[in-house]
Amino acid sequence: MRPQEVDLTAPLGGRTVPNPLSTAAGCAGYGRELAAYVPLDALGTLTTRTVGPAPRPAGPGPRIAETPSGMLSAIGRAGDGVARFVREELPWLAERGARVLVSVAGERLEEYAEVAAELDGRPGVAGLELDLSGPNAADRGRPFAHNPATSYDVVRAVRHAVGAELPVYPKLSPDLAAVTGVAAACVQAGADGLSMISAPLGMAVDPVTLRPALAAGIGGLSGPAIRPLAVRCVYQVHAEMLAGRIPRVPILAMGGLRTGLDALEFTLAGASGVAVGSTLFHDPTAPLRILDELRTELAARGFARYTDAVGYAHRAVPT
Repeated sequence: MRPQEVDLTAPLGGRTVPNPLSTAAGCAGYGRELAAYVPLDALGTLTTRTVGPAPRPAGPGPRIAETPSGMLSAIGRAGDGVARFVREELPWLAERGARVLVSVAGERLEEYAEVAAELDGRPGVAGLELDLSGPNAADRGRPFAHNPATSYDVVRAVRHAVGAELPVYPKLSPDLAAVTGVAAACVQAGADGLSMISAPLGMAVDPVTLRPALAAGIGGLSGPAIRPLAVRCVYQVHAEMLAGRIPRVPILAMGGLRTGLDALEFTLAGASGVAVGSTLFHDPTAPLRILDELRTELAARGFARYTDAVGYAHRAVPT
């Protein structure tokens, strides 16, 4: 089979997109910088930096630190408020044919629902990714993603605020013992898919200053170092779906994706889509390269369609 014959069509909620590749939230901004290197309509979807109810400044510097096979970041969920995003960024993205997954955040249920309602029905908006990693003001600052009940509440609030045709993907955290419990709660609340994973928490100490490398002390770890962790989470959640304990929905996987072979690994574990993140910082042309490599890897293994490879690692070994 020739690579160009492989069908890369992938699911997005109940819809389909031309290919499974997206960008991880925050790593391509609102798409303007990336557009100089990659036609935005060549991506399956573009996930934006996080949008909240109001503009939010970045945290104090230093906000980024290199680590072995990765990087730590503590940006403080900086971004534009939804009003400016809808007014200035979304029309620009729609003009370029981008299928946009908007990363949505808030500190209260009402804020998630407010932002989601503002985005519902807007041209170019293909879906919503709910950033559950931030603090829940009503739960003493505990992240929404660390509690199945509050994760359920966020998804439910958003699901009630938008039309049934708009896909909603909560983003799950690996910083808890049972990611499958949160996954089950989110799908029960009406999630159309799951994004996995948000950056696990990490820390580094600068041996020169003898102080934490980040001003915030703790930050999110991204890069190749976390890929095995992300693959494990995807595999476990997909296994629960196959067992019937979680209704089957698409999984958008991310965490250290660099190559088409990495994308295939996520797919075999159970992902129906993949997102490239920190790789964009040193290789902004990576999305097109990864798609070409993925086609080659699929063709080499006899997969005529991308979806045929989804969850293949779960199949019983023939005797």
